[in-house]
Amino acid sequence: MSGQFPAENIGHGQPGHAPRPGEPAQPSAFAFDGESESLITGILAKYPEGKQASAVIPLLYVVQKQLGRETGSAWVPRVAMDVVAARLGMPPIRVYEVATFYLMFNTKPVGRYHLQVCTTTPCWLRGSDEVTRACREATGIRHWGETSEDGLFTMTEVECLGACANAPILQVNDDYYEDLDAGRTVELIQALRRGEPPAPGPTIDRFGSMPQGGRTTLLDVPDGEGPPPAHPATVEA
Repeated sequence: MSGQFPAENIGHGQPGHAPRPGEPAQPSAFAFDGESESLITGILAKYPEGKQASAVIPLLYVVQKQLGRETGSAWVPRVAMDVVAARLGMPPIRVYEVATFYLMFNTKPVGRYHLQVCTTTPCWLRGSDEVTRACREATGIRHWGETSEDGLFTMTEVECLGACANAPILQVNDDYYEDLDAGRTVELIQALRRGEPPAPGPTIDRFGSMPQGGRTTLLDVPDGEGPPPAHPATVEA
């Protein structure tokens, strides 16, 4: 597997775009801050001695979160992968393999708001093409993986986000915005541009994945029928 990801290619994966003014440069060093160290202590405590390498995915998440706090761009540079490898006592190439295999890790800088558009069948049937078009028009992004000229938005195509009952879905950083259409997508992006992220969840008047428009079945108890009888009491011998 290691041959699939030559070390010189790290940092050249998705989402790919040329650096623009305001984007963080590839750092020459990385160190976990206090908040990250506290998280790492709890993470490593979950694994038995000698099995710390199993924490590679959680630690890469910690890196990505820290860079998001520090620079406004949540990503995992190669130097940070090396730090993770050293902390977990594993060869760096094994960390590179994980970071470049899973698309939730950004190996190049992304915008402050990472627009992840689900285009899998349920979302497509419910209008993900309109969500995609609205994202492009509102941000000026033309191609998947690009970052907007102002550095605020990066747009990527993703597969099923697991919230099909509320399709179409747009994931922004770690938050889901559901039941979108073109107009609500534009409104969402405008709010993000103002620095006012709306509460995540459905963007229409419903709670969670309840039926759109309200319940249509099992509304009443049929006439003459009450609740099911209680379980008979146990009779002592």
